[in-house]
Amino acid sequence: MIYYIATFIAIIAAVNGKIYFKENFNDASWESRWVVPSEWKPKGDMGAWKWTAGEFNADSADKGIQTSEDARFYGLSAKMDAPFTNKDKELVVQMTVKHEQDLDCGGAYIKLTGDMDQSKFGGDTPYQIMFGPDICGPSNKKTHVIFNYPPKNENLLIKDQVKVESDRLTHLYTLVVRPDNTFEVLIDNESVKTGSLEENFDFLLPKEIKDPSVSKPADWVDKKKIADPEDVKPEGWDDIAKEIPDADASKPDDWDDEEDGEWEAPMVPNPEYKGAWKPKMIPNPEYKGEWVHPMIPNPDYAEDSELHVRCKDCTHVGFELWQVKTGTIFDDIIVTDSLAEAQAYAAETWAKKVGPEKEAFEEAEKIKSEAAKAAMPAEGEEDMMGEEEEDHDEL
Repeated sequence: MIYYIATFIAIIAAVNGKIYFKENFNDASWESRWVVPSEWKPKGDMGAWKWTAGEFNADSADKGIQTSEDARFYGLSAKMDAPFTNKDKELVVQMTVKHEQDLDCGGAYIKLTGDMDQSKFGGDTPYQIMFGPDICGPSNKKTHVIFNYPPKNENLLIKDQVKVESDRLTHLYTLVVRPDNTFEVLIDNESVKTGSLEENFDFLLPKEIKDPSVSKPADWVDKKKIADPEDVKPEGWDDIAKEIPDADASKPDDWDDEEDGEWEAPMVPNPEYKGAWKPKMIPNPEYKGEWVHPMIPNPDYAEDSELHVRCKDCTHVGFELWQVKTGTIFDDIIVTDSLAEAQAYAAETWAKKVGPEKEAFEEAEKIKSEAAKAAMPAEGEEDMMGEEEEDHDEL
């Protein structure tokens, strides 16, 4: 906690970015700023958003919005303060996410879009950025980083999976895209993934391709081992039966040959049987190694110096989600052109509740554990209860 505060204090002095959107959900009028889509799904399929500080919290006045009904779709969107095009400047999207329900399957990501009809905002609405946690089962846990790339008309997912936090505490998720065509993902203000946009996303065609004029020579030998031509199958190998009559079996005393037929001992695996014979393998003297296809520059490759422009007239932020088990709280959203600005906002919000919230969570878990123990019958009481039930049955 001390580390976070010290780091943020040093950052705040350098803040000079522009904020395009900010939301902390701490006032009751938040609903006037957000629109729940009315034409995305039937009303019965849509879950209700709950305005709450959560089951355990650092401050009951510090509220967010929470998914509240299991197995439902969730959607809502808000208009940004001004359109945002991040040409030659940073693009920063940040929010906090808290899974109070021990999420088993559901999304928890935010989208940035261009101008749209908010009443129809949903899964089919075009977006420019999708960022945030997505969990479904123990093996499918990741932080989504997806950019729309107009030249391909595709939504491109980051190549390597980005880690995600899946406990029940509040975590800070930050995405930064920089003018030098690099990006960074931070969780709880610690970098978890960074690199070039070109290398980590399939925006562009490959710089090199396999030379189409070259193919593997017909006489190229790429088998490492061959059967030993001098190895000969031992005589009588195929005469060994796979199964033999059980020598320890005997005809039952009540067996009647006339009625039951001629008795035969059951078959058992033959311990002498060695399976189908195969010659031993030896290194291939003709082996030339793995053939490598020669590469040449791709004539169709074209650079894009503006890969970082992942927001072009972004006008709205929104959530469109499906959750099986609900209880995710979203809070403290900011879209800005300055990482320092986002971190300063995190210092005012997330950093202040890290310690107190954890203490509240641990106390809540302790109370639950003690209550569960108190509800269990004491040692010996189970036997007495069982005896009482037996006596009652006899009566």
